[in-house]
Amino acid sequence: MTDTETLALGPALEAVLMVVDEPVTEEHLAKVLQRPRREIADALAALADEYTAQGRGFELRPVGGGWRFFTRPEYADAVEAFVLDGQQARLTQAALETLAVVAYRQPVSRSRVSAVRGVNCDGVMRTLLQRGLVEETGTEPETGAILYRTTNYFLERMGLRGLDELPELAPFLPEADVVEGDSQEGVPSFDPDAPDTEADDKTEL
Repeated sequence: MTDTETLALGPALEAVLMVVDEPVTEEHLAKVLQRPRREIADALAALADEYTAQGRGFELRPVGGGWRFFTRPEYADAVEAFVLDGQQARLTQAALETLAVVAYRQPVSRSRVSAVRGVNCDGVMRTLLQRGLVEETGTEPETGAILYRTTNYFLERMGLRGLDELPELAPFLPEADVVEGDSQEGVPSFDPDAPDTEADDKTEL
């Protein structure tokens, strides 16, 4: 029996999860700890339940295809105060809007995102790329334009297991924009080749 096989599984998982910087899959943990995947999955679920029962300030949950420790939402103010220490590092409204378009329309080109928002978004897209929230994913066959999608880091930051957990858009749309069935009638359309209505350096910085 190897050294990893003699370790208590729960503490071994805790030790590994303490040093990861992104969600780690059950398959990877099973390989590293030389245990069956089913045993790993059961142990992770047991740890998650244990932390919840004990009322810990952190939780273990599956997100972005793997498992990782997170601080509990009820302690968000304390964590934010410590991490930011008076500084603001949040995305701008323009960046949040652009990220939302990519999330719901992906894979999508910059021109299409700009068309939906009605303003050039090149500067914001560069910011999202630099922060690792979006990434390139091939080109559009018709135009050769680069296509973009959200990353696993986006899922991690949003606390989602996958894109299918994105909330429905309908409840957030004005009533005039909500239509029956799959019809697009009533939904604003934009011409991606039309000139921008706002200057990039006025709204995207």
